[in-house]
Amino acid sequence: MSTSTPVRRPATRRPFRLGVGKWGLGAYSIMALVFLLIPIAYTIVFSFNDVRRTNIVWRGFTFDNWLNVCDQEEVCVAFGNSILVGGAATIAATTLGTAMAIALVRYRFRFRAATTLLLFLPMATPEVVLGAGLAAQFLSAGIPKGLLTIIIAHTMFCISFVVVTVRARVASLDPALEEAGRDLYASPGQVFWRITFPLLLPGIIAAALLSFALSFDDFIITNFNSGAAVTFPKYVYTAAARGIPAQANVIASAVFFAAIILVVATQLSAAARRKKLAKTG
Repeated sequence: MSTSTPVRRPATRRPFRLGVGKWGLGAYSIMALVFLLIPIAYTIVFSFNDVRRTNIVWRGFTFDNWLNVCDQEEVCVAFGNSILVGGAATIAATTLGTAMAIALVRYRFRFRAATTLLLFLPMATPEVVLGAGLAAQFLSAGIPKGLLTIIIAHTMFCISFVVVTVRARVASLDPALEEAGRDLYASPGQVFWRITFPLLLPGIIAAALLSFALSFDDFIITNFNSGAAVTFPKYVYTAAARGIPAQANVIASAVFFAAIILVVATQLSAAARRKKLAKTG
């Protein structure tokens, strides 16, 4: 009985690869992260600078800038104006944008498509064009520029972002939940406040936070419509020519740390909620 011997095939060499895909993406990500963090690191470091005339050259470490932020009074006034404008614009834009989002999803009316298109225009329009157009409108109407015109301008361009955010949340709601409330003889107001609004609340909060961030950070539209009023971004732009005061760096650093803490707290809360649901399920 004959046995067949296996035929050995010559070993084939694998083509040489540089492996760019393995380390290239990581290196690119690290470089992008460093590039983004350099200005933030500079701001935080120079908030501890022992300033004399300008805050351009490092002269020594001190905590005085953090302990006496309002020694530079203009910084605190500008920061307060930004908080006031951001809060007022956020409340107005969130209220109007939420109502518009519900109307666009739940109701059918004439010019619905045109309304949706018009709501997206402020997002696509360059801020220079939007700011100049609003400034011309205020001038034609005889409205003096100040904090009121800034709030109106910020409300106008924040509404679009609110509508987009809340609209996605409204579209994902299950109508059966509201129908169940009506079957239990709940009034329309009770259905909205006890069922619809709590389900929409995460989207509304996200839209409000986005609106506040956009309003607080805006410079171009604010510069066209502020007149003599000074917000924090406008103050920083004006002061940059002679070196941003260390107190301004303190406020910017504090806002950055507050945002990081808020994000971390939100993630931890969501993780704890998921863990609790997993245990009860």
